[in-house]
Amino acid sequence: MAATSIAAFGLVAPQASAFATPKASGVTLLPEANSETRGIAAADPQAVQEMATLCGSGYSLTYAERLPDASRLGTLFTYKNGAGASCAVFDNNSGFTKYMKLKLCENSPGQPCVTDEGNFSKYAGPIRVKKGFCATVTAIMKDSKSSRIALIDRTLAVPPCD
Repeated sequence: MAATSIAAFGLVAPQASAFATPKASGVTLLPEANSETRGIAAADPQAVQEMATLCGSGYSLTYAERLPDASRLGTLFTYKNGAGASCAVFDNNSGFTKYMKLKLCENSPGQPCVTDEGNFSKYAGPIRVKKGFCATVTAIMKDSKSSRIALIDRTLAVPPCD
């Protein structure tokens, strides 16, 4: 997948006002976005904008998380649009090609999940589902597909979710 690498953007301490920066970057945040998401958006609005551009127009940031922790080997981004669709992108911040798997599943029985997996130096995704309310997203990163140990293994319900 072709995209400008955002690995060159280092971690920056979150700014005092996490609300103004994302708006200035052209990406809006849903009101339900948590404080960690707002901090990531304030610290790296360029990355938030770049990942949103991959999803397409009309998407607002719902969730962002540095994975596996503040060391940030990867960053998981989820976005929603006005029609209720969700989009997910898993950014590779390691600086190396890694096996990555990103899976997004609608919160509807019988609906297939959407998956993007392979060896990526930049990101996995974007992947989208039409019914994004409380969809489940899984982000996995390993040194190789056959590695037994995951560097990142995160599954969560895409906010907002009751």
